[in-house]
Amino acid sequence: MNDVNLPKFTQNDIPLYNGITNDLFPGVVTPTPDYTTLMEKMHNVCADLNLQPKTEFLKKCIELYETFMVRHGLMVVGGAFSGKSKVIKVLQDAFSSIQDDPNFVNVQTFFINPKSIQQTQLYGTLNADSGEWQDGVLAIKIRDCAESLTPDRKWLVFDGPVDAIWIENMNTVLDDNKKLCLNSGQIIKLKPTMTMMFEVEDLSQASPATVSRCGMVLMEPQQLGHQVLITSYCNSLPKYHIEEKLQQSILKKMTYVCDLSMEYTRINCKFPVPTGPNFLVHNFLHIFDTFIIEWGHEDSKGCPVNAEEICMNAIVFAGIWGIGGQIEETTRPKFDKFFQQLIGQEDVQEIYKIDIPKVTPLKIPNKIGGEVPTLFELSF
Repeated sequence: MNDVNLPKFTQNDIPLYNGITNDLFPGVVTPTPDYTTLMEKMHNVCADLNLQPKTEFLKKCIELYETFMVRHGLMVVGGAFSGKSKVIKVLQDAFSSIQDDPNFVNVQTFFINPKSIQQTQLYGTLNADSGEWQDGVLAIKIRDCAESLTPDRKWLVFDGPVDAIWIENMNTVLDDNKKLCLNSGQIIKLKPTMTMMFEVEDLSQASPATVSRCGMVLMEPQQLGHQVLITSYCNSLPKYHIEEKLQQSILKKMTYVCDLSMEYTRINCKFPVPTGPNFLVHNFLHIFDTFIIEWGHEDSKGCPVNAEEICMNAIVFAGIWGIGGQIEETTRPKFDKFFQQLIGQEDVQEIYKIDIPKVTPLKIPNKIGGEVPTLFELSF
């Protein structure tokens, strides 16, 4: 029950579920599975891929593992920047790297975007001129996996929206029949080593028939947080020939700016479209990267003498446009005032009652000067 149900609940629902199970099974203590080897490999994979082995992230990897061990059809559901693709990648590499355990074998993944092609191209169609059946992308791939003689596990990952237009034809694949029935009359039987995996943002267009046939692993962007994006990016700074001391300074100031800005914008600012903190920080990092990317080119002389000044100004510019640029025009003046105080070493936590762990105000050197209405009108 826990393996099937816990992964699909939100953070707020898990305590309610635990309370129900404790009432139904009083005094029952479930044994804790030993995932020592798998956890060790997942930590190694995270290090290789420059990912942060956050507890919540590794927990979702374990939940995905437990789900695909009991279901041959499963869905990884969550918004952008919740870590869906990385969870699949980390578990695949960790699963494949364990050599001395017969329960773990190499994993092959095959990605298909079902909404990028027509339904006839996905499953197959009857040629009106020749009368011959032409297999679609999915039929070809499932047949290749079913006819494969290797012991490798095969994951077919559908990375795209799920709706009734194409998913209903897979009901016989996802239920206990484990068969793909084509309009040509052909039937392809799935092997026990095959898993049908769906990577989707939501299930608003999926039918109950489909949802009930699949295991669910729910991922929430707030579980991952935006700090992992900053840490992973700063770990890549050595390729730009930036010295260790400056790397630590950049990490500290990026964390300072993003932590306070995320909490302020969440409470006081409006966005034209729903925009999460991870998306804002992603924009922030990309804009900052444009200022230093040429330092990593092969023909580059490395970082210049005034690298620290450039990086500090780039942080300010990225904060204004990577974060403030997404805000509605009506609330930009409030953000402008907040951000000027933020980079001016004022205690914005005390001024705006920002409810996050206390952060020591930092002075960020910049060239801001002169009489300008807002920071958005400055030219860096």
